[in-house]
Amino acid sequence: MSQSPTATTSGFDTPARERLLRFLAARGGAKDGDVLALTPDASTREYFRFPWKKKTAVAAVYPEPFDPNFHPYLDVTRLFLAAKLPVPEIYEVEAAQGIIVQEDLGDRQLRLVYESSSEEEVEAYKEQAITLIAHIQAATPLAVERKSIAGRLAFDEAKLAWELGFFFEHYFGSLRRERLSHGEAAELKAEMNDVAAELSARPRVLCHRDFHPSNLMVDRKGRLRIVDHQDARMGPASYDLVSLLLDRLSAPPSLAEVRAHRLFLIDERRRHGLDALDPDDFAREFRLMTVQRGLKAVGTFSYQTAVCGRAQTYARFIKPTFQIVLQAAEWLDRFPALKKAITERLNNSDEY
Repeated sequence: MSQSPTATTSGFDTPARERLLRFLAARGGAKDGDVLALTPDASTREYFRFPWKKKTAVAAVYPEPFDPNFHPYLDVTRLFLAAKLPVPEIYEVEAAQGIIVQEDLGDRQLRLVYESSSEEEVEAYKEQAITLIAHIQAATPLAVERKSIAGRLAFDEAKLAWELGFFFEHYFGSLRRERLSHGEAAELKAEMNDVAAELSARPRVLCHRDFHPSNLMVDRKGRLRIVDHQDARMGPASYDLVSLLLDRLSAPPSLAEVRAHRLFLIDERRRHGLDALDPDDFAREFRLMTVQRGLKAVGTFSYQTAVCGRAQTYARFIKPTFQIVLQAAEWLDRFPALKKAITERLNNSDEY
């Protein structure tokens, strides 16, 4: 493993594939025809699959060099491996060229596996994923002890408010090109500030931060493996569960199903030696987290649609995500300005 990047960024004006091919050639490895480009999901990194020492590997090629001792992906990978969480093994790092070579987990994203699975199989996968959430939360003391970046970053009020501001900017601005009245904007921002303040005051545990089914891979033995974990940080116990159950759906799930999964996480936390959660208190946190996470997701879908030109991939999730946010706000019996703003726009648009 390279100890640190060189001072120069020479070579970073060339495409990621060319840098990777130079790296592989220096090791007598794969040739151009053996390297398959993989499609990234809203990422600045580029991914490639290629033969590697009698198996295959995946390389993440970053747009700039990095220090491997302080790189978020490497730091969190070391933490998760120490906690016996199923993340990809790191094979080699070439920090000066921005390359991380890692275990190839295949192409079976849990989201895609759902599509060809029975209801019983889908439920079994969800329970397996919820068990992983409890396992991640149980690694909270280890994250602090190791001084991992994941134990030092948090969903504090500033971070949560920034994400809600991102929604405001890109849904109303970039996507709809609306200029809200001063009164409507002020009411919405006041409610979003309340969401951020209340969630930031909740007890914090280690969170993956993007624990949706596209970031869970199913291996050949039917076990789940975790990817895209570099943004792990401290946050509410409900955060990853909201992401798992409610991200990128075509319609809101049943309240009974969501309640059963909340209770399952409470049981799994207890099995992992974590503090007991009051079911009613946790339900309130879950709904509040649904409002925040849902709006943040709509902001991302809006940005990817309007700014990055990826409407085909992301636009279809905006309306159902808003419906999930409305459902949570109704359950909480709060946020009248937000409910009014969303309802009016859904009623006046076929898409958004």
